[in-house]
Amino acid sequence: MTAPTALEKPRDDTPTHADRFPVATAELERIAAVVLDAARKGGATAAETDVSQGVGQSVTVRKGEVETIAYNRDKGVSVTVFLGRRRGHASSADFSDASIRDTVGKALAIARYTAEDPCAGLADVDRLARGWPDLDLYHPWNLTVDDAIELGREAEAAALAVDRRLTNSEGASVSRGESEFVYANSLGFSGGYRSSRHHIDVSVIGEDKDGMQRDFWYTAARSPQDLQRADEVGRAAGERTARRLGARPLATIECPVLFEAPEASDLIGAFVQAVSGGSLYRKSSFLLDSLGQEIFAPHLSIREEPHLPRGRGSAPFDAEGVATSPRDVVERGVVRGYFLGSYSARKLGMSTTGNAGGSHNLVVSHGDDDLPALMRRMGRGLLVTEQLGQGVNAVTGDFSRGAAGFWVEGGEIAHPVEEVTIAGNLREMFRDIVAIGRDVDRRGARHTGSILVGRMTVGGR
Repeated sequence: MTAPTALEKPRDDTPTHADRFPVATAELERIAAVVLDAARKGGATAAETDVSQGVGQSVTVRKGEVETIAYNRDKGVSVTVFLGRRRGHASSADFSDASIRDTVGKALAIARYTAEDPCAGLADVDRLARGWPDLDLYHPWNLTVDDAIELGREAEAAALAVDRRLTNSEGASVSRGESEFVYANSLGFSGGYRSSRHHIDVSVIGEDKDGMQRDFWYTAARSPQDLQRADEVGRAAGERTARRLGARPLATIECPVLFEAPEASDLIGAFVQAVSGGSLYRKSSFLLDSLGQEIFAPHLSIREEPHLPRGRGSAPFDAEGVATSPRDVVERGVVRGYFLGSYSARKLGMSTTGNAGGSHNLVVSHGDDDLPALMRRMGRGLLVTEQLGQGVNAVTGDFSRGAAGFWVEGGEIAHPVEEVTIAGNLREMFRDIVAIGRDVDRRGARHTGSILVGRMTVGGR
């Protein structure tokens, strides 16, 4: 039997699960009830509150030495009250009853001076969750500072050992975090849960006659048991940095562009922003009135899966207490759903989709090709492994971002590339998606493989 690693071995001096948080769950529930009672007594016709707390630890190691050790113990209460269709909001980090009453009073004062908004109000009562599954989101990590330092050193050492040209480090970070909240409103809803999120990352610097390059890798998961080993994370960071040495610009060209899976997630994010309520009712989206339209290539589908066990974007209900459910957002290229909370839905004359607070896990359909197979399919073009800057015009869909990666010839990597710009229009790019790889990145809430776009402008020298 092998010895346990720092990812799994217990320590006697680690707090138990029961006392990890500064406030007991029952106290969060009591505070929520106090808020609603104070709002009612203050004349509010409706009210909602979110009471939350979080604890965490982060350690950064650089060149084998401890650079930072940070702890956090946070708590807060937010209050939203309604006087008819007038809305007021206030928040505080003080959980005393006097502070809570004062916070409610400030929210009521704001509401009295706010103009009426016919779309303001709580979620419709029939949409509120009345029961929900345990999504396995809470996995505390019994990790001491010494163990975190050990993991950080292991990750960094593995990265620097990849290639003698890797001579410097931006450091390795190891963090654990846990949070808990209770949401309640005057319609009788009260619910909450605990969740966790843990992380190991490392970034190193390489140098040769052509200059310096950096790259990184990370692992993130709800449970420490789902994290990559620290040495694997380090090795990936080292390999990614070493292969970028000798990068050079390109001449301006039109060619296929292959977005590596972690970068492809940004394309899905741009779509989400464009079909989210705020962008739609403000008419600041290039995908206005896209419901029922074929926006993507017909082989692409996107499904929202809010109930994936341990999923980064999993939630049994949204920020308004509305029950979440799986649904098709894009079906064979056709937009089947927007991302709406109650307010934006009312502005649009529609119904909430359970997305107050944002989208949940988005699962993008994919084919059978891995990344090397996609490169062979592309033949000649640019593989993008890093994007720089924002460069997306949400109103027009124009896309222009700095990029780095690799030039591909004959389906194989020819040389690394830097100092280029990739440009196009998202409407055209979405329609021109040739293939999606099976190399799905599940570390975040958008699960997609690498995405091959048929043609973009690559700006260089």
